[in-house]
Amino acid sequence: MSNIYRHQFVSRCPNNQQPIIYALEIETDQKVMVEHIVTAARINECAFHEAIADDLHARFGGRQTLKAHHHGVDIETRRGFE
Repeated sequence: MSNIYRHQFVSRCPNNQQPIIYALEIETDQKVMVEHIVTAARINECAFHEAIADDLHARFGGRQTLKAHHHGVDIETRRGFE
């Protein structure tokens, strides 16, 4: 059994405060409260992409993909795929 949660959120770049739109996908066999996902995204309102990915994976586990477009560069981080 697998549950997939998808959430978009905005975080500011710590270097120049520009807003970055993130797309998160969590795949897990656990139940995750959507309110917890939304709150975790708010906690990371100004952080580097990789740090956000690390924090979200520590909180929710599973297999996670975090995507964003940073100042002309597409970044995708994956956690839990090992």
